[in-house]
Amino acid sequence: MEVLLTKFYFNLSMNRRSILQITGILFFAMAMTSFHFYQKIYGENVIKSGAIFIKSTDDFEKLLKIISPFLEDVDDFIWVSKKKKYTNIKAGRYVLKQEMSANDVVNLLRSGNQTPVLVSFNNQDTLEKLAGRIAVQIEPDSLTLLTSFKDPEFLLQQKFTEKTILEIFIPNSYEFYWNSSAASFRNKMLKNYADFWTESRLKKAKDLGLTKSEISTLASIVGKETTQKSEQPTVAGLYLNRLRRGIPLQADPTIIYTIKEKKGQEFEVKRVLTKDLAIQSPYNTYLHRGLPPSLIAMPDISSIDAVLNAKTHNYIYMCVDVENLGFHAFASSLSQHNNNAAKYHRWLNKQGINR
Repeated sequence: MEVLLTKFYFNLSMNRRSILQITGILFFAMAMTSFHFYQKIYGENVIKSGAIFIKSTDDFEKLLKIISPFLEDVDDFIWVSKKKKYTNIKAGRYVLKQEMSANDVVNLLRSGNQTPVLVSFNNQDTLEKLAGRIAVQIEPDSLTLLTSFKDPEFLLQQKFTEKTILEIFIPNSYEFYWNSSAASFRNKMLKNYADFWTESRLKKAKDLGLTKSEISTLASIVGKETTQKSEQPTVAGLYLNRLRRGIPLQADPTIIYTIKEKKGQEFEVKRVLTKDLAIQSPYNTYLHRGLPPSLIAMPDISSIDAVLNAKTHNYIYMCVDVENLGFHAFASSLSQHNNNAAKYHRWLNKQGINR
């Protein structure tokens, strides 16, 4: 009897030990499984920081190709996406940060919380060039942008033409979402144009007897005439003197504009020839008094403000200063100007610049 009891207690002890061992193994397995799934969801997955760009037409398969170079384990991202029912792909520019988890990435993309881009452009000569410059910075292509800029209904509503609409684009840097539409880009530029023309600027334009469009037109000539910001108010004052006296502007940039209209924007003009001054065009300011029908390029802020704050002087002539290249020699009399012009033409001939 004693032996049986001893055997019974021994077996019971063995069973308890086995149960504890099995239980321990099960708990360990469960813990490992939990840790595995925790790692899939919350473990570090992004191996490098950077921005991804998701187009409006991209689906999940395309997204995987875009995002794969940034992920340590693409399968974990796919698994978490399925568990969180991430199927609605939202276009945009998203910044991934190193050590983000698959869960972090899915939450970011699903929320649509994209990071804006800074869109910048300088004074472009044409709408076509502007569209090309913007197209490399946001999703819409250049043709879509250009079509929006030239939309007849928009132009009619805002009282612009394909020639004058260029004035609403003030060269600067602007914050946009990468997937902004062409129309939203255009409309934001229109609003910024309205904001740019403050009461102070409008008063200065009125005091000069010019409209906003006329200021922009004159500024486009000033900006083409000189890139020296310190000289722009002097050049602006010269043209204003000519306008007030009824003297043709005789601005070479307007002649270059007419040549490019005929021969194409890529045609290079290093020298304006005498024969060019006879080109029949409303933009030829040698043949026609006053301002041309519209701006000849996109003026930047400095040239617009140069016109609004033009220097007061008696100059009505100017030509390139060969003793200070990049600047102009100004004159109040024709004889003085002819002397300056003769120096310039001799310099051109010496350089072999014929066109």
